[in-house]
Amino acid sequence: MEQTKKSKVNAKKGLLEKIKLWLSKKPLPSPTDRKKFDHDFAISTSFHGLHNIVRNRSKIHKVIWLVVVLGSVSLVIWQIYSRLVNYLTWPTTTSVEVQYVEKIEFPAVTFCNLNRFQTEAVAKFGVIFFLWNIVSKVLHLQDIRTNSTGFKEAIDFLTSQQNFSIAEFVKKNGFYLNNSTLLECDFFGKPCGSQEEFTDDPTLGFVDAGIIFVIHSPKKVPQFDGLGLSSPVGMHARVTIRQVKTVHQEYPWGECNPNIKLQTFSTYSTSGCLKECKAQHIEKQCGCLPFLLPGKGIECDLKKFYNCVSPTLDHIEVKGLCTMGTHNSSCPVPCEETEYPATISYSTFPSRKALKYLSKKLNQSQKYIRENLVNIEINYSDLNYKITQQQKAV
Repeated sequence: MEQTKKSKVNAKKGLLEKIKLWLSKKPLPSPTDRKKFDHDFAISTSFHGLHNIVRNRSKIHKVIWLVVVLGSVSLVIWQIYSRLVNYLTWPTTTSVEVQYVEKIEFPAVTFCNLNRFQTEAVAKFGVIFFLWNIVSKVLHLQDIRTNSTGFKEAIDFLTSQQNFSIAEFVKKNGFYLNNSTLLECDFFGKPCGSQEEFTDDPTLGFVDAGIIFVIHSPKKVPQFDGLGLSSPVGMHARVTIRQVKTVHQEYPWGECNPNIKLQTFSTYSTSGCLKECKAQHIEKQCGCLPFLLPGKGIECDLKKFYNCVSPTLDHIEVKGLCTMGTHNSSCPVPCEETEYPATISYSTFPSRKALKYLSKKLNQSQKYIRENLVNIEINYSDLNYKITQQQKAV
């Protein structure tokens, strides 16, 4: 068998050597023959510009056809180059579609009182606002002098109340939606309840009186910064909403990353991602977690808030450790999100006749009704939703 294989290999080598020898012996065409071959090719090719250049005897016509041919070749090269460049930019198209339906999911509505805490409870711990402002970065950029009264009170409070828990204080004295604060809830003629939650910081309170609320997807964490709607007391707020769904493409066509999953929140959102990012850096640096941020770590006491959490938040902002927007940032845009743009109008609430009725029903004075009640009505403008979808360009 081995001898047979060797004989076949030798036969192949011998054939190749014979072909090379035959080609080397064959004479090359003379310059005259080459010119004739080129002429025959020029007049018989399907590239019509070439045979027009060769056949025409007029030099002017030859020059014109030469310009046409070179221009056409240049145009083809430019088209190929531009299409290639366009393909490498990963182009997308955006389609907007309105879907009409018979039923549509109602969003979640999160309410917060503009005055976060009971007045009596906060009066006992007035210095908390000074410390909390530092943590929330509301007053951190201002000059805090060591000889100021607030600074000395803060240091004394830190020394005497080292075991003070902000989370427990909020749970005990914060604002809740319950039978005393939510007088009536109606959804399509049926009574509805509430889920007791608290959020945000107390710096929003003690300036205005009323309710701030956010209309959002039930799968998304409520975000009050820049998105909250407010209604003052003694007002009937009529809110009309629309449902808008947005679909983003993943990189390189878009900026979303479908592989990112959050640890605390079931659905990805930019706000939830930023909270988790800050929580991870603070827990790593300080060994604890502020109760405003998600996680299962130990709660930061006031001393760590003041000495570690606040500088760490500064460090995160300066170094850009928690960024958002682009695909390579800490928190890119979500691949799918649902928003509820709202239009709000107000009227005085209650009327004189209703004021007397509510005063008698709630056993409160008419002044109390005027200064404490808010009526909020939320409806869809139409039974439809709009889908804005980013698609890969074909």
